[in-house]
Amino acid sequence: MEAGLEDVSNPDVLVVGGGPGGCAAAIRCAQLGLKVVLIESKPFPRTHPGETLHPGVEPLLKQLGVLEPVLAAGFLRHQGNWVQWSAGREFVPFGSDDSGTWLGFQAWRADFDTILLNQARALGVEIIQPCHACRLLIDECRVIGVETSQGTFQAVKIIDAAGDHHWLAQQLRLEISYHSPRLISYYGYVTGECPARDHAPAIVADSCGWTWTAKVRAQLYQWTHLSFREHKIPKDWLPNELQGLKIYQPMRAANVSWRIVSQPAGCGYFIIGDAAMVLDPTSSHGVLKAIMSGIWVSHSIASELLGNFTEQQAIDQYCLWIHNWFRHDVKNLSSLIAKLHSPPFWI
Repeated sequence: MEAGLEDVSNPDVLVVGGGPGGCAAAIRCAQLGLKVVLIESKPFPRTHPGETLHPGVEPLLKQLGVLEPVLAAGFLRHQGNWVQWSAGREFVPFGSDDSGTWLGFQAWRADFDTILLNQARALGVEIIQPCHACRLLIDECRVIGVETSQGTFQAVKIIDAAGDHHWLAQQLRLEISYHSPRLISYYGYVTGECPARDHAPAIVADSCGWTWTAKVRAQLYQWTHLSFREHKIPKDWLPNELQGLKIYQPMRAANVSWRIVSQPAGCGYFIIGDAAMVLDPTSSHGVLKAIMSGIWVSHSIASELLGNFTEQQAIDQYCLWIHNWFRHDVKNLSSLIAKLHSPPFWI
């Protein structure tokens, strides 16, 4: 544990979750002069899927003060992705401008998440890790704190950045609206050499689903497979191009059914990133979503505390933004999947 209850009293903001969204919220709140406590259930460094970052993340990383350490981390960069969807395989570049070609990141999450957490710590955020959120504290329909494995914390605002288990939503029994059948993605890592993936990731779709492959470190490749028809795949399954490589970690699964929390903000709380809404990885910007929502709520909290707008205005604006973004992505993903030769029945 890096800090204890004796070190922390009456923070403005308590952040639950130390991933990209939680760290972005903590960093930006601290930059805006707020007192912040962040609790994270797992020790770092930790491995986590979601290494591919779109070039659009760079301005956000700069705003958070972590662009330089991210650039210095030596993450693999790429100019775009190979795509085989309804037609033949083609390379789809990110684009360019007067400053040059846009490059994405293959950011090894253990290192990327640590960079963000270290920046939060450097700005005075109290990090309590490992620390498990157990129960919300509620006073007259208002969230006022969290009971944790390391004691009880009260704060003006609670931010749930704890991921797709929807911890705060479950605590408050908020409705979660589903916009797809149950979708499970399987993912894993292999070691060896796959020259076809050394310069850019690839996504290949067929009538059953899609498979993503990417090089994430030297001699280390990540794959993700999603089937539109629910069924388990063998534990030793690998994409064709990674056949023969050595399995680095056991295959894991994640529920990526399209869903959104009905009320991602309310009296005393905000819900960000995957805790607020989940789409399957084809949407391609889960980390970007987490960071953007973390920054948004930070500005909302600071503006509310400064009296620039009311709590209800902050709640309404954030809920509208999240729901509009979700509807936009559902529409685009549905259109994309409909282009397949045999799209699933629910599209």
